Amino acid sequence: MGAPPVSSLSSELDPLGSVRQLIEAVLPDARVVDVTPMGPDGGSSRDGTEKAAGYGAPRRITVERRDGSMQRLVLHTVTADAFGHDRRSDRAAEVLLAFDTFGSIPAHVQVVDIGTLTHDRRFLSLVDAGEFYLLTTYAEGRIYAEDLRRIAAEGRATPRDLARCEALARYLVALHAAPGAQPGSYRRAVRDLVGHGEGIFGIIDGYPADAPGAPPERLQAIERRCVAWRWKLRGRDRRLARTHGDFHPFNVVFNEKSQLTLLDTSRGSQGDPADDVACLAVNYVFFALDAPGAWQGAFRALWQRFWRVYLDESGDAGVLEVAAPFLAWRALVLANPAWYPAVTPRARDALLGFAERALDAERFDPDDAERVFA
Repeated sequence: MGAPPVSSLSSELDPLGSVRQLIEAVLPDARVVDVTPMGPDGGSSRDGTEKAAGYGAPRRITVERRDGSMQRLVLHTVTADAFGHDRRSDRAAEVLLAFDTFGSIPAHVQVVDIGTLTHDRRFLSLVDAGEFYLLTTYAEGRIYAEDLRRIAAEGRATPRDLARCEALARYLVALHAAPGAQPGSYRRAVRDLVGHGEGIFGIIDGYPADAPGAPPERLQAIERRCVAWRWKLRGRDRRLARTHGDFHPFNVVFNEKSQLTLLDTSRGSQGDPADDVACLAVNYVFFALDAPGAWQGAFRALWQRFWRVYLDESGDAGVLEVAAPFLAWRALVLANPAWYPAVTPRARDALLGFAERALDAERFDPDDAERVFA
């Protein structure tokens, strides 16, 4: 998306220059007298109760108003850390939430302004901002899901289908060859896998209580297994790699020349390669479930070829050791009537059974997909 991220506001600022520019814009009748960094612990304790860390680097600003009165303000910032603030979007969300909520609490400090620091180190006010937007280029072609629907209807895979399957596997091999760059991102990715609103907890919360094939007790048991897997994945930080984060057939576009364009990279674009691999592969099972004969006639070959090409060319046999919770997450999405309202109870039960067997195994075996269609 073009320009590199702007440093968080915790970056060193000219103690008067940049702050003076901000205050003059917000309070035209005031001048800055002093800027003082504030620590995370407002008290002076040096015993066991001393607070050593916080989520920001506030600065107290003393200003003199035109009438001679003095006023103190605080410039709040959010620093990058491992507690859900490692991405710039996290830090922006923290500030926006404060702007939206400070005024709702009696006797709370009030918001004077909200803004960002631009690339040329100017303050830009967002006090009149509403919802944010994103403008992108357009991907010419057709989503890969349309290929899979055709394959399901016809019950056969063409040479072009096999070639595109291999191209997707090779794309991921190349993508995942770049290691993750941000320390702590693997643990964040695993935490988000289980606990995020778009992850396993959130998707399970989206199931109605009466979804056929997915009673609450079954979902609760799957959730427990996934929490156990979170602890199995801890300590595997060396697996951190560049990832797409949402590599499903509705985010993959092929044009008539089979050139590939992707949509909507997600979750910080760093995580375990098993996320992308499971996200795409499980759809070869999903699209075959309610298409009699399509697994034997087409999707089995695509499933097998995708896994074989990825495993052979990536050399990442370890992906099978960690794939289970990622596969379960994606199966839970596909089986969720809020996301796929037309999925049949039989297909839902089959997807959840597939996920359950994977979660119970020490190592994921791609051949287990055969049991879904036995």
